[in-house]
Amino acid sequence: ADIIKLAMIKLHHELHAKNLRARMTLQVHDELVLECPDGEVRVVAPLVREIMENAYPLESRLKVDVNVGMNWDQMKSAE
Repeated sequence: ADIIKLAMIKLHHELHAKNLRARMTLQVHDELVLECPDGEVRVVAPLVREIMENAYPLESRLKVDVNVGMNWDQMKSAE
């Protein structure tokens, strides 16, 4: 729970620092849901992955999957 909170704070700051319009709208357990303009997805998806995987130094690396879609049913990998 603490790691996701750290990631949320860092992500919020980075989105603002980079003048992106993407915004976090929801946190569900270990997931973050963002609303993101189509034109920002290629910038925001790797940013989210980088911040979440490195939110806190651990001996074991955290792995983050990033999916994109208009709704839960349409989610596809951002890779």
